[in-house]
Amino acid sequence: MPALASALCLFEVRTVVGWGGSDGNADGVNIEGGSSLKCTLQGSAHLPAFSMEGDYIIGGVFSIHRHFLLDCFVGYTFILCVCRIDPRELRFSRAMIFAIEEINNSTELLPGVKLGYQIHDSCASVPVTVHAAFQLANGNDSVFYTADECSQSGAVMAVIGESGSTPSISMSRVIGSFKIPQVSHYATCACLSDKKHYPTFFRTIPSDQYQADALAKLVKHFGWTWIGAVRSDSDYGNNGMAAFLEAALREGICVEYSESFYRTNPRSKIQRVADVIRRSTSTVVVAFAAPGDMKFLLEELALDPPPPRQWIGSEAWVTDPHLMSFSFCAGAVGVAIQQSVIPVAASSIFQDALRKFCCIFDKFWSYLSMSLGSDPDKRTCDGTEDIKKLSNPYTETSQLRITNMAYKAVYAIAHAIHNAVCLKTNETIHCDKHIKLEPNQVFSELKKVNFSRNGYHVSFDSNGDPVAFYELVNWQKSDRGVIKLVKVGYYDASLQKGQQFHINWNITWLEDMSVCSESCPPGTRKVLQKGKPICCYDCIPCPEGEISNMTDSPDCFPCPKEFWPNAERNACLTKPVEFLSFDEILSIILAVVSISGACLAIITAVIFFYYRTTPIVRANNSELSFLLLFSLTLCFLCSLTFIGAPSEWSCMLRHTAFGITFVLCISCVLGKTIVVLMAFKATLPGSNTMKWFGPVQQRMTVLSFTFIQVLICIIWLVVSPPFPVKNLTTYKEKIILECALGSAVGFWAVLGYIGLLAVFCFVLAVLARKLPDNFNEAKMITFSMLIFCAVWITFIPAYVSSPGKFTVAVEIFAILASSFGLILCIFAPKCFIILFQPEKNTKKSLMNKS
Repeated sequence: MPALASALCLFEVRTVVGWGGSDGNADGVNIEGGSSLKCTLQGSAHLPAFSMEGDYIIGGVFSIHRHFLLDCFVGYTFILCVCRIDPRELRFSRAMIFAIEEINNSTELLPGVKLGYQIHDSCASVPVTVHAAFQLANGNDSVFYTADECSQSGAVMAVIGESGSTPSISMSRVIGSFKIPQVSHYATCACLSDKKHYPTFFRTIPSDQYQADALAKLVKHFGWTWIGAVRSDSDYGNNGMAAFLEAALREGICVEYSESFYRTNPRSKIQRVADVIRRSTSTVVVAFAAPGDMKFLLEELALDPPPPRQWIGSEAWVTDPHLMSFSFCAGAVGVAIQQSVIPVAASSIFQDALRKFCCIFDKFWSYLSMSLGSDPDKRTCDGTEDIKKLSNPYTETSQLRITNMAYKAVYAIAHAIHNAVCLKTNETIHCDKHIKLEPNQVFSELKKVNFSRNGYHVSFDSNGDPVAFYELVNWQKSDRGVIKLVKVGYYDASLQKGQQFHINWNITWLEDMSVCSESCPPGTRKVLQKGKPICCYDCIPCPEGEISNMTDSPDCFPCPKEFWPNAERNACLTKPVEFLSFDEILSIILAVVSISGACLAIITAVIFFYYRTTPIVRANNSELSFLLLFSLTLCFLCSLTFIGAPSEWSCMLRHTAFGITFVLCISCVLGKTIVVLMAFKATLPGSNTMKWFGPVQQRMTVLSFTFIQVLICIIWLVVSPPFPVKNLTTYKEKIILECALGSAVGFWAVLGYIGLLAVFCFVLAVLARKLPDNFNEAKMITFSMLIFCAVWITFIPAYVSSPGKFTVAVEIFAILASSFGLILCIFAPKCFIILFQPEKNTKKSLMNKS
């Protein structure tokens, strides 16, 4: 390990910075008086790590080293970048140099113009980044301006960098004041899209806003709704996680915990975050972290491995090959910047450039060649080595993702400069390298660049962001047990909503549903658990009459009026329709009784007609008796109109037929009662009563009473007739087909008139019950009217309270009961005498006094 440590201490860039001269000028600029002003730097300039002169200079800032030292003496501070080179950052810087050299050799882009560069090492430090930004804005000349006032536009046309969001924010605030455009290849914080605070910032890598949306959709795709979240305590991590949490909320994802940490935190803080992950109930962890931070967390977790966890990674760490050594993260899924496709020739040139570049530094080549296992004494570079045999992020050219972003950033700036200094005439491009180009001109042209390079389109929207496109990657173990990065899908923000996300099933992951509560099946609804996130809930069955037909339904909804839930309460079924149909046992019984009653009335009429000449038939007013039997037959038969599905005609017929036939029946009974009374009075001396109530008057009485009922029925049918209706209120689970009354006044007028005649007939029958005849018909009429009135008095509450089809059954029963009461009480005794006691069917028996 000592050998390795010494090999890592490379590129000792010693810089002398004036932090305030001996004269106490805090700005680090000395202004000398005289006839003209002269601006001079205090101390020595901050020399770049790599530089090359050119007609137009492009600046670059990369975190080549991971640490720096400060060495102070009076008035000055030495910044010393030491130890631990970041191979990826070194490759990014070399990609910038390679792109510039490629452009300088191009005959199509900036022909005749040489681009130069100044690349500074920020040492992964924000203060050093800020100092490099000032240096790029000031230039390297000790006296940089002489005029009436001291101002300087800067020595570079644009700056590429930084790799992190936090240093990029700091750098943008410095060079943005001078209108120097900044194009970052790796700063993804969504906050940098704010043009009010970062007006000159551009980037070739998508904003974290798109990455957050992609990660939320990725989590939702697998059905994980209960997750944990960890993030770097930096601008990148905090802003990225804030965007993710907002997107997760839209997708219905709940977060059990959200922890932040940073690589420089005490170990106890990182250990606490690791313990939270171990104790959590969620099995999915979304990490929005920088690779350096993630390394410390995974190292802590590796000391005491947690239960299996499914890692969802942001692009910053999920593609870092150093982290793939943590085998317990196998199956991790995340988003990555699109892998570049460099043509074979260009790729070979780039690899050759990398080899020549690293050969400049013997210590760095010794560090790289350790992977070959060669003798340390032979680890020297002569320019003929094959870097493909080296296993190191610096030499890895098959997964050029962020490197391609830096490559595209150089070309974007070159196109902006090209558009500012070059003209195309007659298919010939002329560039004037003597034009004094200002950074604000490059800034204006940069907003309009639109080109393609190696099959990749480059342009910026109004926020300085490119079109977002991510690859979905998966950590998969190879046959040798080594974790490899495998592409399993993509996310393209330029596509229509619903088509942006695509994933293949060639993927390995933790096959465990990370949910706080199991999904609520159809037929239930979610009820949130008190004090817990929205993903923690109980499943409550839908109440009566309501359903839910989808999983995890937040509410149940009622079925339409004519529908009712099934037993599972996940679908609405048509309510069964109920009415008194002819195929029901109750209907069959009532129909049989009705027809039997009608047959009985007809048989009685036949008997009376056959024995019409006998005294008992003649003495009972045979004409009214036949009319009464006819009306009773109609009464029995009208009950059949109440059976079956209601229709407009049946509803009108059943009530009017019932009302008219019963009035006709009661009118006949009333006529017979009056005849009995008149006949008794006619036997008194000097009485001529019968001449006022002869056969004609009897007929007129029956017709008059019946006509009144007919008139009531006509008015009822004209004004508001009965009509069929679906009763949805009596029973919630079924539909009752019934006849609505239309006008309730009309219905109760019909019943009231029948009741009035029945009461009147009953009173007269009571008065005639003790007349001194051997066979007094008035007694039988009294009993029949008593039964009739009792039936219809009890009918009213039974009719009102009976539900559904039983309302109709009660009405039929009342009709049949009252009809049977009349025919049995009035005609049964007479038929018995006629058929079984003919000796009493004589005039002498009828006239015999009791």
